[in-house]
Amino acid sequence: MGKATIIPFGPQHPVLPEPLHLDLVVEDETVIDCIPQIGFVHRGLEKLVETRDYNQFIYIAERICGICAMGHSLGYAETVEELMGVEVPKRAEYLRVIWHELSRIHSHLLWLGLAADAFGFESMFMHCWRLRERILDIFEKTTGGRVILSVVKVGGVARDIDGAMMQGILATLDGIRSDYSALMKTLLTDTSIKNRTVGVGTIGYDEAVALSMVGPFARASAVNYDVRSFGRGAYGDLADFQPILDNQGDCYARVKVRCLEVLQSIDIIRELAAKMPAGDIAVAVKGSPAAGAQASNVLEQPRGECYYYARGNGTKHLDRMRMRTPTSQNLAGMATALKGCDLADVNMIILTIDPCISCTER
Repeated sequence: MGKATIIPFGPQHPVLPEPLHLDLVVEDETVIDCIPQIGFVHRGLEKLVETRDYNQFIYIAERICGICAMGHSLGYAETVEELMGVEVPKRAEYLRVIWHELSRIHSHLLWLGLAADAFGFESMFMHCWRLRERILDIFEKTTGGRVILSVVKVGGVARDIDGAMMQGILATLDGIRSDYSALMKTLLTDTSIKNRTVGVGTIGYDEAVALSMVGPFARASAVNYDVRSFGRGAYGDLADFQPILDNQGDCYARVKVRCLEVLQSIDIIRELAAKMPAGDIAVAVKGSPAAGAQASNVLEQPRGECYYYARGNGTKHLDRMRMRTPTSQNLAGMATALKGCDLADVNMIILTIDPCISCTER
């Protein structure tokens, strides 16, 4: 064995889309330990509930992260609605889930493009992001925004989607499915990708449960946990939702789970569009959360379970707002997956875990 050396990985690295900083303890070419350094881009967003009322804070929540913006605004709104006993119209619940699943597709396509670029497939990177642009075009037509949507509000949503526009969305998704299926086939069958991912960064089921891993990272290790299975909101009206699982627990399994989740999200949107009820898209919300009132909520973000907590103090400014994001929950799993790997595999393992540092260091 050689002498142990500490190598800093990040916060700026060619393969990282965000500033993640890890201290890697290395012997020769083998990583024997990984120490995450968190807080490089900390912005103190939760503190802003003291200076922004509960309606204004929704715009802060969705700026925690651009990729996860729709999920954060939805998770925050649902938490405040529970805090105040607000019942959202059924049509608004459907619209929220449709936008949320579109956001999941956009997130996974963004990640697939970055992964393809890391594999050396630069043209596939462009194809993945070209398909993602079609999702962003849908966002722009239906909400006016492409990344930060600002369409969810406490009590419902700010915009509706009429029948003709919904048919256009479904037609676009059909086109995406056709093109995406060919890309997915390449990602899952290419020999060079398999050589770099199969058996790399493996975490078994028992270890994944012990580390409380969430999202595709956990489901690739056969952990059957997806908040969408709880049936909250419009998810409860799905005929048969089953989380996508794999039992290999390696980098390849994580790629496979996310690839298949894109197709699953398209199916969810199609099913909800066919069942879309008529009615209002929002209710008027008056008053303030009661002093000492508390509420919590969980939501399945593209990277896994996100936990929200709110406490009122009798004014329009919340006393406390707290988010526990999926990446902060997955840091222990990431550090574990890196232990024992070759130094050359570090970037691939981190990419297949898909950490969102903006969410983690909010």
